[in-house]
This record gives sequence, structure tokens and C-alpha cells, in this order.
Amino acid sequence: MIDQTEEKGSYLSYFAQFERSLSGQSHSWLDPIRKEAIARFETLGFPTTRDEEWRFTNVDPITQIPFKPADPIPTSLTISEISNFTVCEARCTQLVFLNGFYCEKLSTVKYLPKDVRVKSLARALETDRFLLEPFLSRHASFRNDTFTALNTAFMADGAFVYLPPDTVLKDPIHILFLSSSLNDPTISAPRSLIVAEKGSQGSIVESYAALDKGIYFTNAVTEICIGNNSVIDHYKLQRESENAFHIATVQAAQEQDSSFTSHSLSLGGALVRNNINVILDGTGADCVLNGLYVTKGQQHADNHTSIDHAKPHCTSRELYKGILDDASSSVFHGRIVVRKDAQKTNAKQTNKNLLLSKNASINTIPQLEILADDVKCTHGATIGQINEEELFYLRSRGIDKDAARTLLSYAFATELLSAIRIKPIQCQVDLALLSRLSRASK
Repeated sequence: MIDQTEEKGSYLSYFAQFERSLSGQSHSWLDPIRKEAIARFETLGFPTTRDEEWRFTNVDPITQIPFKPADPIPTSLTISEISNFTVCEARCTQLVFLNGFYCEKLSTVKYLPKDVRVKSLARALETDRFLLEPFLSRHASFRNDTFTALNTAFMADGAFVYLPPDTVLKDPIHILFLSSSLNDPTISAPRSLIVAEKGSQGSIVESYAALDKGIYFTNAVTEICIGNNSVIDHYKLQRESENAFHIATVQAAQEQDSSFTSHSLSLGGALVRNNINVILDGTGADCVLNGLYVTKGQQHADNHTSIDHAKPHCTSRELYKGILDDASSSVFHGRIVVRKDAQKTNAKQTNKNLLLSKNASINTIPQLEILADDVKCTHGATIGQINEEELFYLRSRGIDKDAARTLLSYAFATELLSAIRIKPIQCQVDLALLSRLSRASK
């Protein structure tokens, strides 16, 4: 075991090595940002349960493992061997990353409209500085977030998606992050930037999955910048190894009359933290946050959401559901902020949880901060178990107890599954969820 001070020192040492590896590269404009981020990480240190934002999530399991930065690795994998993780049709553009680094061999870039950019961040840093600089690290703040600071300090690769004005993508873009760690535990820092200029529309799928049962740590940050009258649907599907750690931040900034829909689906990982932060920074912006988390064994899933109504006449709707079994635990902390001048805000937040075991636990914390007086804001949270009358009804029709529990648990999630607009994703999530619930009920 190692203490937090020693582990923090290890990351500072790794950063010095990382800086030397970047010597001579043409994106020196990022150097001050990286240095400020690592300095902030050194000041903040790792959060503890004494920090309000981490009161119900103990990161000691992460700090006690001596993770080493993952390196690009050659691969003998074929596209057919990763077919279980590809969620889009063959015509879809797909970027594949192994341990946080782009793998061209497994990626497919199909025909895209004129001036659309879909490429690795490492490549974009060399070719598209004029597009990156106004957005990269401008929204996901590391001032008070240790893990965002750590990601920013080490950001080197990930995905870059740029939609020019008035561009409409017919097919989704799939960003697939695969991890493997059969030897020493490793940490990767995927950094993605999605920019939708005014009047553009697109769907982005962001997947995280394990190639094996190794111990690794994914520390990811995604920034999404949504221009006037733009529409972005974002899907995040997390199926990490059950021995892995996953901490990720999605930071979205919306301008006037834009629309953003987020679907966060969390099925894997030993310790998971999903931060989804949205600022509605333009009049008439609309935001929908949907989330489903399913835990079993000793898993812990923490979902923190923040919707900041910064301008008037904006709307947000949020629905998160959790299904917990065995001795697993979860957290839902949903925060809605309505600023002083954000009149005519309409916001609704709902969190529902289904406990399949007496040993499972959930901490749900709805939070409203309303500084305007002409608003409509509601929130609600429920925690319950399977309805015994419904269970009895199914069993009376010849369905055994385990199958009945699985069906009722699946039905609890269908409201969120039906909201998934991309059919291949919906089918794959259906199969993964049914398989997971079937195992959980035994």
C-alpha cells in the first residue's frame, strides 16, 4: 500500500517524463495549460470523503494502486474481434483507441460532409490548431477538480469532432475506447473535443470497454461546444472491466436555441464516477439528461450532474435510474442552478432507484439553487424494491422467480432504453442489460 502523498508524487514524476517526451512538438500553446493543470493537481491532491462533492465516494482504492501511464501498444486485433463493442452500422465513422491512443488499423472514417473533421486529437494538434485553440480546455475547468486537472496535464490523444456551420450528419460517429492491462496497472487519459458550429446537427457515441479483466484506470474528459441552433445527441456507454476504475467528466456548453441530449449508460467498473455538467448559456437552449446505472457485487457508481441555467427561457429535463444488487452502492447528486437573470426557466429532475438486495445502498441528493423568481423547477427521488404483487402475478403465470425479477428489473429501465434513438445502440444495450440482470438475479 502507498499513501496519497507518495502517489501524488508519482504523477508529478510521470509528468516530468511526459513533458520531455513532448519536446519539439508543434503545439507549444498547450504547454502553459498542461503546466497550470499539474500545478493545480499538486495543490488539490486527491479528494477525500471530507470533501462535500466526494462525501459518499472513497477514492482510496485508486490512490492505493501504483498506476503507470499507459503507452501506445502494437496490436494484432482485427475489426471482427472487437465487433462486440462496435455499436454502429458499417457505414458509420468509427475511431478506435487502445489504452487512450488512436489505432488507425481498427478505425474507419467514412464519407463525411465538406469540412467536417473527425480525427484523433493527437493528429488534430498537429493540423488544426486554429480550430482547437478556442475550445480545448476552455470549458472543462480543472481549478477545483483533481481528476480533470490530471487529465488536462497529461492530455495527448483522444477524439476531435468538428461540425462546420449548417452541417447535418446522417449517421452517428462512434468513438470507442478499449482498455487492456494484463501486467502492471495502467492509467489512460482520453481527452475528446466535440464542436458543433451554428445550425449543425449530429449524434456522437462514446464507448468505454475492456478487452480483458485487468486492473486499469480510465480518467477521461470530454468537452462539447454547441453553437446557436445546433442539435447534439451524445451517448456514453461504459462497460469497463469489473476490476477497473472509471472517472469521467462531460462538460457541455450551449448557445442560443441549441439542443443537447445526453444518454449516460453505466454497466461496468469497480469504482465509477460520472460527472456531467451543462451550462445553458444562450436564450432558448434546451437540455435533456438521461442516465441508467446498474451495479452488482461490490461495485460503486457515482453520478454527479450539474445543469446551470445561465440565460432566460431555457428548459432542462433530467431522468436518472439505478438498479442495484448484492452489496453494491451508488450515488446520484443532481444539481440545478438558476441564475438571477435566467427568468422563465423550466427545469425538472427525477431520480428513481430499484434495490434488488437488502445489502445494496443508494444516496440520492437532489439540489436546487434558484436565484430567479419567475421559474418552474421541480425535483423528485424514489428508492424502492420489486413490487411483490407484480412478482406474484408473473410467477402465477409459470415464470420462475429469477426470470420474473429480471423482467421486472428490465421493465424499470425501458423508459430510458426507449429514448435511445440509434437502433444498433439500443439493441446492444438491451442485450448487455438483460445479460447483466440475469446474472444479478442468480
